[in-house]
Amino acid sequence: MGCYGYSKATSPHIDAIASQGVLFEKAFASDIPTEVAHTSLFTGKVGLSTGVVSHGSTQTYLPKSVEWLPDILRRSGWTTAAVDNLYHLKEWFARGYRYYINTKGEKRWIDGRTINAYAKPWLKAHKDEDFFLFLHYWDPHTPYLPPKEYISDFYSAEKNPRDPANPSMNRAFHHRAYPFFKYHHYDLLKGVTDADYFNALYDAEIRYLDDLLKELDDVLDALGILEETWLILFGDHGESLTEHDIFWDHCGLYESTVHVPMIMRWPQQLPEGRRIRAMVQHTDLMPTLLEAIGMASPIGLDGESLWPLITGKQTHLRSTIFLSECAWQASRAIRSQQFKLIKMYDPGPFVRPKYELYDLIRDPQEKHNVAQNFPEIKARLEETLERWVRSKLGDEREDPMITVLRAEGLPFKRRIEKILDEYGLSWESWCHNPDPARIDNH
Repeated sequence: MGCYGYSKATSPHIDAIASQGVLFEKAFASDIPTEVAHTSLFTGKVGLSTGVVSHGSTQTYLPKSVEWLPDILRRSGWTTAAVDNLYHLKEWFARGYRYYINTKGEKRWIDGRTINAYAKPWLKAHKDEDFFLFLHYWDPHTPYLPPKEYISDFYSAEKNPRDPANPSMNRAFHHRAYPFFKYHHYDLLKGVTDADYFNALYDAEIRYLDDLLKELDDVLDALGILEETWLILFGDHGESLTEHDIFWDHCGLYESTVHVPMIMRWPQQLPEGRRIRAMVQHTDLMPTLLEAIGMASPIGLDGESLWPLITGKQTHLRSTIFLSECAWQASRAIRSQQFKLIKMYDPGPFVRPKYELYDLIRDPQEKHNVAQNFPEIKARLEETLERWVRSKLGDEREDPMITVLRAEGLPFKRRIEKILDEYGLSWESWCHNPDPARIDNH
């Protein structure tokens, strides 16, 4: 997005929203991907606190005793609604909503036009009420399938995205995760061989979403409630566009996946054009929202209210961020302003070292693992990470990540194994020879 320094015109309207409100330069998803990220958002707690650390696992469940933001607001008299399909991941995502408009359809993806088509009449019907409305747009997400008219701004019509002589996709086609990406993404695009085309599709998806948000703002304006509506834009995770051998997907605790946009606009309530450099995370949104509307936060949240940062009463919030994933691979990380240490529990289909240490100031793209160069820094960060894990688990609870790995392994690796089984291939055989022809010939 332009407001975060991108050079291409992907986000003119979002850039305008940022100029009218507050942009957080260093916002992070403490847990990835979707299932665990949204659980953190609506509980104000990290996965280690709730026990929900894995995406797609049958081993995790959110107890009803855990406070849930939409439920808190509903009990306090707010009209709560969602246009969303997360209920199909886990039932707790529908908790607390008086109106839950399910967007799941026959296709594997959801077009943002569908979100707006449900949201606009709902807003018209409830514009005179105090409401909380969660809109879940999936457009900048695999598979990248933007409307065709958006692609030409980011990919020249003179280029051939399916040129058989283009080798730029070879690494992706020979990756161990290829069966998953082929089924969920590549096959839908029919023989694309140019990696730049995938990147262009992602840009086009963001540009398309930008227009959808402009359309939403136009509705708020026409209804006369734009000035009194607090708009919060956030990503649940980022996207890796071939970095670290992650091909147009979201895993790994690298900046491309865990550094997310977070933008707020609330006319006459928030300052205009403020950019906040303090490190913040998903869990901070719940206490921020509650403080802003004069409600006390539940006891024991991991998040902190961002209101003092927004109002300028403070400039610093925390010195470290803790990160976690358990879907494609299982790992945890600790990030300071300068360093990030990633500790691997299970690499899944990737080839990863046990420890990765990056100097984010000198190496913002995390290309050079310096774990062996700075053993003292690695040891200090690991001790801080392990101490934090122990503080969340207490003396009796088992680490939920270990529970998931022991009981069923990595969820996304299981998906690859299931796809391989359909082709008569084993995981061991595929890893020994990840040749796409072994699958494509079928």
